[in-house]
Amino acid sequence: MTTRATTPSPAAVAFPALGTTAAVLVTDPHALPTAESILRAELATIDITCSRFRPDSELNYVNLHAGVPTKVSERFAEALLVALRAAEVSDGAVDPTVGCAVTALGYDRTFASLRPDDSRPLPVARPAPGWHKVAFDPRSRRLLLPAHARLDFGATAKALTADRAALHTAVTTGCGVLVSLGGDLRVAGAAPEGGWRIGLADDHTLPTSAPGPAVTMTGGALATSGIGVRTWRRGGRIVHHIVDPATGEPATPVWRTVTVAAATCEGANTASTGAIVKGDRAVDWLHQLGLPARLVDLDGRVVQLGGWPPDSPASPCEGPR
Repeated sequence: MTTRATTPSPAAVAFPALGTTAAVLVTDPHALPTAESILRAELATIDITCSRFRPDSELNYVNLHAGVPTKVSERFAEALLVALRAAEVSDGAVDPTVGCAVTALGYDRTFASLRPDDSRPLPVARPAPGWHKVAFDPRSRRLLLPAHARLDFGATAKALTADRAALHTAVTTGCGVLVSLGGDLRVAGAAPEGGWRIGLADDHTLPTSAPGPAVTMTGGALATSGIGVRTWRRGGRIVHHIVDPATGEPATPVWRTVTVAAATCEGANTASTGAIVKGDRAVDWLHQLGLPARLVDLDGRVVQLGGWPPDSPASPCEGPR
């Protein structure tokens, strides 16, 4: 499922980025060029720092030097600390050391260029090495990965970017801002009158007028994780992109989508992705976190937790998903 902004506003721009749709909305139309510039700069930085699909990215350099102490950049260090924090909060359900497992499933290129029906047999799945085995000194920025480990920041880098772009834009322009990167959405600054109206949909590429539930936000973040959009066939089996680090396999399908509200996109995304991985244990875990959440199971049954409001329909809108 994807979060989308449904508040009509002329001060909005959307464009493809990171394999999804990036969008920024501002309450002051004059601030839009600055907001777009900030978002594009943040996206460019996270791409060259954390992309698995760029041979010149810092992430690929670090992965190629697994087993050797490596000094990383400040931005890489920030992304790594966010990923390690997500692993700790989720009890290892969201673990950055799943790189080898994700690649083994066939997700070794951008999703747009992925073979929808890969006839190669699936390799034997192996558990991720585990985030506890990553040795990192934040002061010196020295990193040592286990020799055969590969990092993947796919579960956290987008959320970090949404947080950074929204906060930077709000401080720079002094107006309200909403940043949406597919399923990761962050607002900052003063919200428009009545708040930001956010529609929920399984796929961010659907028309914005498509019916569906909606919520109103005045601050904080929403993140949605799901298993219904990024799927492909490998060796005759349907697989998806959210890997259970404990098995190295795609997470057992229990929830079609999970949407979580939190103070930051980083926190919301950790909870939504962790819930997909935890499956039958997700409801109890989210209760413990105390975060508002909306879970949809494979049959379409909706479970609402933590004060999540009853579903209300989204109205046709002009804003991007």
